[in-house]
Amino acid sequence: MFPVARAALSLTARGVQRPAVRQAHRKHEPNFHDQYGNLVLLGGAAVFAAVWGYVFTGVGMEWGLSPVGRVTPKEWRE
Repeated sequence: MFPVARAALSLTARGVQRPAVRQAHRKHEPNFHDQYGNLVLLGGAAVFAAVWGYVFTGVGMEWGLSPVGRVTPKEWRE
């Protein structure tokens, strides 16, 4: 390996190691996701279920009904 490349790699490795060591000795402070993550996830799931429940039941769609055999062509008018 070239000396310049080796020096560059060691500099970047040291730059990454310092914050990692600094963070390892800190106490974990709860952030927004730790405090409200499950609540937000459950709220989103409830909204998702409510919207799709409305779409499936309130719009009046009929599911699984095939027009094959029930639709007959009209007589041709000239």
